[in-house]
Amino acid sequence: MKIDTQLRDMDLAKVGQEALRYERMGFDAIWSFEAAHNPFLPLAAAALATQRIEIGTNITVAFARSPFALAQVAWDLQKASNGRFHLGIGTQVRAHVERRFSMPFDKPADRIADYIRCMKAVWESFQNDTRPNYQGPFYQFRLITPFFSAGPMDFPEPPIYLAGVNRRMCLVAGELANGFHVHPVHSVSYLRDVVRPTIDEGARAAGRSIDDLDLYASVFSVTGETEAERSANEQQIREQIAFYSSTPNYRAFLEHHGYHDLGKKLSNHMRRGETAEMAKLIPDALMEEVVVNVPAADLGSTLRRRYDGLLARVSLYTPLPVAAPELAWSAFVKDFQSTA
Repeated sequence: MKIDTQLRDMDLAKVGQEALRYERMGFDAIWSFEAAHNPFLPLAAAALATQRIEIGTNITVAFARSPFALAQVAWDLQKASNGRFHLGIGTQVRAHVERRFSMPFDKPADRIADYIRCMKAVWESFQNDTRPNYQGPFYQFRLITPFFSAGPMDFPEPPIYLAGVNRRMCLVAGELANGFHVHPVHSVSYLRDVVRPTIDEGARAAGRSIDDLDLYASVFSVTGETEAERSANEQQIREQIAFYSSTPNYRAFLEHHGYHDLGKKLSNHMRRGETAEMAKLIPDALMEEVVVNVPAADLGSTLRRRYDGLLARVSLYTPLPVAAPELAWSAFVKDFQSTA
């Protein structure tokens, strides 16, 4: 199992040095995300500044751009990093895709499956100069000239990690992806009893198995030097879980743990703007399922034991603090790696 971390500073002038620090600490990969900034530009800087550490998006919104555009930037990052790039993609939700990105959103599972197939057709054309002839229900790739082809490289077809929570995305990942981004609102039992069997079902329909995919999860963990800091951090996590759980996508997870009405209650509070009330509805028992709350000295070994046999790679949900001491976090990495 690999231990990764999140990219904190998206400032292109600083990200190279940050990536070097993570490489020195021993982390296996750093992941960017698509929020206030483009997720790819920082990874280009990180790739050029480092030699070993892997890079990836967790996640980029696929439907915000065409399959060709995403295939192109992924190809360039894979080449620049000498094969260290992982393309993590997700669908986002209808409101953001339609009203923020001004792009179409319908049948997201079917659309993302078509999107992945189209990207792979582009990469096949780049690598082998094959004639483009892909026509799917949503996307097509049927025209290219040498002027527009990125050409072959030594590390073709960057691995695709599909993000998801529910059954349909798990099935698509099993069929078409190389990995799966497990949402931070998860539990060991949901991974074991729902996510992994469903991914395996999709994989076996394509002549594969779940062993052909790498599952990665970022994990909520309570941190802080003092009890007051830890308490404040725990409250922030509770609020974050409440926010995520207010959307319908997470109701299957809540129902898995027996909270059949919690999602609707949270949604009603969200619609009324009563965000301060939402965190109060998250039960302590659910927090124990989702959040790792142990002393800092035990964090690495706890993560390793908790996810052994379930994940191929794991990270903390939040980036390391700005002033994170290298020795302390190097010890965290070594503790994780040395735990059987």
